[in-house]
Amino acid sequence: MDHPLVLEINTRCWLHELSDFAGRALTLATVPGAEFVSWKKRGLTHIWLMGVWTTGLKTRDAARARPELRALCAEAFGTRGGECLDSSPYAIADYTVADSLGGSAALRQFRKKLRQYGMGLILDFVPNHVGLDHPWIEARTGLFVRSPVEKPETFPVATPDGTVWVAHGKDPYFPAWTDTAQLDYRNQATRSAMVEVLESVAKECDGARCDMAMLVLNDVFDQTWRGFPRAEPAPAEEFWADAIAAVKRLHPHFLFIAEAYWNLETRLQTLGFDYIYDKTFYDHLTRRDPASLQAHLQSAAFNPVRFLENHDEPRIASILSGPEHKAAAVFLLDQPGMRLLHDGQLTGRKWRAPVQFARYWPEPPDPDITDYYETLLLSRA
Repeated sequence: MDHPLVLEINTRCWLHELSDFAGRALTLATVPGAEFVSWKKRGLTHIWLMGVWTTGLKTRDAARARPELRALCAEAFGTRGGECLDSSPYAIADYTVADSLGGSAALRQFRKKLRQYGMGLILDFVPNHVGLDHPWIEARTGLFVRSPVEKPETFPVATPDGTVWVAHGKDPYFPAWTDTAQLDYRNQATRSAMVEVLESVAKECDGARCDMAMLVLNDVFDQTWRGFPRAEPAPAEEFWADAIAAVKRLHPHFLFIAEAYWNLETRLQTLGFDYIYDKTFYDHLTRRDPASLQAHLQSAAFNPVRFLENHDEPRIASILSGPEHKAAAVFLLDQPGMRLLHDGQLTGRKWRAPVQFARYWPEPPDPDITDYYETLLLSRA
């Protein structure tokens, strides 16, 4: 099996930076050709454009109402900080490409250019929830986890039969994501609707990074939402087995990548995922625990996605010293499975911006780390 080398790009921030450099507003259709040449020369097989889907005003306003995000924006951008706060890319209003990025036609042009250089495109699929601006919340309220009475971490929605209280999306170990609405995977109608969404995503790219994939496993979902009534008996089949099979019938080579935790990686692979996050690799490496890392590498029984950082983790340059970072980069690239690099990692960025930022945290590149990655990737391409 080939070992893909993927670069995750925060699409909004990256396009803003490219536009500033070019002196004009760029879209996905007008990305300079030098970007594609650079990626190909460095041996990248796929580009993951994180955050291309449409979001809305409700989720943008929710982000701008959070004091901690406003404070970070002021620290990063000063008086213009507020305008640099936008919706979370994971509070999706519609699986169409945001107009600010050029829309769906621009994405198709971007993908066409990638193909010309022999590279594929990965996009996000968020199964667990949608953003507060999504039309289903009012038009198809029955697709969501809901209660006839108010409960913690819910919000009211008016329906023809009266007000119901829809749950915000949730990881059971953390507070709810209050800019989202929780889909109900105990309902066959919800599953069918999300398979249709996934099929539409698969038409636009070559692989999907499936956000928090373990949350919609039957037993995980039932445990998380046991306190909310269900409208019908839950399906016995796993959503992922049906959804992945449906897409692969149409697109046999489509890649399914699971963000997953809680020792559920092997189980998700049996349901059809091609690659699954290996957070344990990351944890042992950043804790400088070589014995545990070696034991893990010898026992891992799934096709891994291995990384030194991504948009959810601290910048690796903020954790490891320069020499440690360089050694870790070599070690990562020598691993089997999918190797994931993160935009900014290759220039030694130390500040991890929240996903609600529309611009990168202002920070000059580290010339030593930049030169090192340049040499390392070119020598292996």
